Amino acid sequence: MATRRTPLPGIGTQYDFTSESGHHLSLVVHQDGRRFLGFYSTDDPDESEASVPLTPEEAGALARLLAPSPVEGVRTDGLDLVTEHIPVTSRSVYAGRPLGDTRARTRTGASIVAVRRPSSVHPSPGPGFRLMIGDTLVVVGTREGVDALAEIVAGSGDDPADSGAGG
Repeated sequence: MATRRTPLPGIGTQYDFTSESGHHLSLVVHQDGRRFLGFYSTDDPDESEASVPLTPEEAGALARLLAPSPVEGVRTDGLDLVTEHIPVTSRSVYAGRPLGDTRARTRTGASIVAVRRPSSVHPSPGPGFRLMIGDTLVVVGTREGVDALAEIVAGSGDDPADSGAGG
């Protein structure tokens, strides 16, 4: 894949990518942190087909999807365990709330073993640890448990305690 970096004085930097199949996309990183992902015509590399503005949070999530951290599963007593990094985004109902509110282990069997923040790491956080937008949860569990916890943190996992079903 061909990559080109172009400084944009007073604006930021533009990164252009051309895939082996000839698709051209561009990422403009503004000095204020804004980012725009642009898609260009394969027939005319100067013709923009679409532009998508990304918040720093969205850009980080996209980067993790495109190049996930190499984390290998751990095999213990015939049970496959996986380790994943789950972001706490502005859409999460748990942003600003204590970690214990997730009831992660009770609901999914997965364990939150650490919380990464941009400037620090908090190993073995307790239930009173307050989650913030931009945190990344380091989670260990079965594939099913980790996937269920990702849904819960994203805000799409229903909590039986919230529905009055009693936990």
